[in-house]
Amino acid sequence: MLKILGRKTSSNVQKVLWCCGELDIPFEREDIGGPFGKNRERPYLDLNPNGVVPTIQDGDFVLWESNSIVRYLVQKYDGGRLLPGTPEGRGNANRWMDWQLSTVNGFMVPIFFGLIRTPEAERDPATIEKAVAAAVSMWEIVERYLEGHDYLAGDSFSIGDIPVGIWAYRWFAMDIQRPSMPNVEAWYARLCERPAYKEHVMIPLS
Repeated sequence: MLKILGRKTSSNVQKVLWCCGELDIPFEREDIGGPFGKNRERPYLDLNPNGVVPTIQDGDFVLWESNSIVRYLVQKYDGGRLLPGTPEGRGNANRWMDWQLSTVNGFMVPIFFGLIRTPEAERDPATIEKAVAAAVSMWEIVERYLEGHDYLAGDSFSIGDIPVGIWAYRWFAMDIQRPSMPNVEAWYARLCERPAYKEHVMIPLS
């Protein structure tokens, strides 16, 4: 059985859990990282020398890097459900996965750490407000690309929605001022209807 190493509150672990839920892949999960520790010591470091989560063990095969894990699971278990059928569609979906790493994290992590991981007495409201303002420009890109489409890579849910969708939950769940973006809001509402998203992503932030 597939084994997922990583705490369920990690955004990167949630990508893998959500993907497994969409594909009906049975798995076992072990709490690693955050308050559970063990990610900076052996034997975990023998599997993932970066000391971060998640890592998967699929039989004798070990893989780390959350987006790579999602791609692997889709290619091995998907059967065409989450991977667009054309080169253009696959390129589009993969583009959004890469964009999450190259762009979304840089905008959203400061907000998340400032509001969720920092005690209220130690927060810097001005810094958080500045980060939110910067993040709006990123979500405006999503707003434009969703014009006329239900999902990021077209009219069907795909792997392209998973990494950005993880941050969408945080964007809407955190106590921040957000401008109205009808396309993003409609896309997020569609994600919220998915059972695997409800189970693995829409949980208390920590």
